Amino acid sequence: MNQPTPAIVAQSAVRRLPRWALLLFCAAYVLPGFIGRGPWKNADMMAFGYMNELAQGRAHWLAPTLLGQPPEFDALLPYWLGAWAMQLAPGWIAPDFAARVPFILLLVLTLVATWYGVYYLARTPNAQPVPFAFGGEAHPTDYARAVADAGLLALVACLGLMQLSHETTPSLAQLGFTALSFYGLAALPYRLAFPAVAIGLGLLGLALSGAPSMAVLFALGGAVLHSADTPADAATPARGRFGALLVLGLAAVAAAVASGFQAWHWRLDLDDSGHDWRSLAKLVVWFTWPVWPLALWTAWRWRRQLNHRHVALPLWFAAVCAITTLLAPNPDRALLLSLPALAALAAFALPTFSRSASALIDWFTLLFFSGIAFFIWVMWIAIQTGFPAKPASNVAKLAPGFVPEFALLPFLVALLATIAWVWLVRWRTKRSREAIWKSLVLPAGGTALAWLLATTLWLPALDYARNYTAVVDGLTKRLDVTGCVEVFGLTRPQIAALRFHGGLELRQATLPSACPWLVVAQEFQPSLTMALDARQWTLVATIRRPTDKNDNLLLYKKR
Repeated sequence: MNQPTPAIVAQSAVRRLPRWALLLFCAAYVLPGFIGRGPWKNADMMAFGYMNELAQGRAHWLAPTLLGQPPEFDALLPYWLGAWAMQLAPGWIAPDFAARVPFILLLVLTLVATWYGVYYLARTPNAQPVPFAFGGEAHPTDYARAVADAGLLALVACLGLMQLSHETTPSLAQLGFTALSFYGLAALPYRLAFPAVAIGLGLLGLALSGAPSMAVLFALGGAVLHSADTPADAATPARGRFGALLVLGLAAVAAAVASGFQAWHWRLDLDDSGHDWRSLAKLVVWFTWPVWPLALWTAWRWRRQLNHRHVALPLWFAAVCAITTLLAPNPDRALLLSLPALAALAAFALPTFSRSASALIDWFTLLFFSGIAFFIWVMWIAIQTGFPAKPASNVAKLAPGFVPEFALLPFLVALLATIAWVWLVRWRTKRSREAIWKSLVLPAGGTALAWLLATTLWLPALDYARNYTAVVDGLTKRLDVTGCVEVFGLTRPQIAALRFHGGLELRQATLPSACPWLVVAQEFQPSLTMALDARQWTLVATIRRPTDKNDNLLLYKKR
């Protein structure tokens, strides 16, 4: 029998994931990593530095700079969002946390937009399961909700999403606006006003967040798919043509805005001689795990429906991001934008799964994440008590000078999360559940558990290792903070840290020197005599970064 769709799903398999459980799960994933820490090296601190400059009025809003240096990303909107949040926040909120609030909302937007995008794709007639001869097949709306739940779980399960989605960088803004554009293009055949607004905001946000070319490419592919919609996929053929013209118009507006703000810059490297393809392949495999094998399975099982929007739209988004990843200088941040589309493809694999494939995913996930949780707890116990001795000595070598302190609230949160994981494993292995999202419950829960444990039990050690506070404190104790300080060879994150944590008045080193102090990156010490008059300066101290011997600073005083 030639089935019109490979999905065979009964109504009993599309039971709804309880909303309270889904919301609690998302909160447990979103909030850890944003709370209780300072800005981390490198990209997180660097982006915050530009936000701080804007908020303090030391940089132009249309051309942010940090001590005269432009941003690494040709973005404006992410820095604006952080600076506005810092200016609007009350005084009792730390500026660095205030800057994170818009990015918390951007991560929430990513999750919500992905859910609704998958929901509307699953609503299309060509995505529906095979009708049964005597009834009992899944109801279209219930089926779409179940697939959307699976898509959200697949997104959270992605290993590459954890850290990059909890940094205040343009990458997270690009991810949020990519997901918003994805939702708008998926929902446009069924709604007009709200999806059109979502597409407009998504494309405009991408254009102002450093990805105008990707915004235009997403829109072009969406317009082609929309114009090619059959009456079964769109309300009417006219709606399809009108929607395509609407998408093209919104893309033209986004491109015009990007041109007006001079945001078009070529950053792709067409010469592949410098690429390490083996490392790139490893990055793709672990970064997009576990959705990439499910996405490949979807492409195979739905191969007769590749031209229909529920497969073609996420495939187009994933293809654009894949090509960008191959050519971009920061492949991990380009690959990040593919995760909502890959999660959508992964969700459509589940209605075609056999019981044995589902069991294989469950057991692998159970062993993998239970082992990670055990390792995190053992390391935390070693940090707190010194036993086992070997892990404790390893931590002491990696973070010399770190003094552990017991914090009750993070401990209780981590303990509750571990208990919830044990309950989830018991629920999944002891009870027979037919819901099609069941195969992604353990991968998503395990990823969330690992992230939550790392950002509660390990947060003090991680913050000590990745924060610049120790270096800045060691520096400010040795100089007169009332005078200006010249810098030579410092990176943008180091400059941002000295500005924020030290409150120092920094200037680029010049001849003749105008400040009594000079801070030099250790790796640039050999170049000091060629760039400046070394006879003017006396080395006062070497400020060592406890966790990185290559990130030391040299402090000089004028003779």
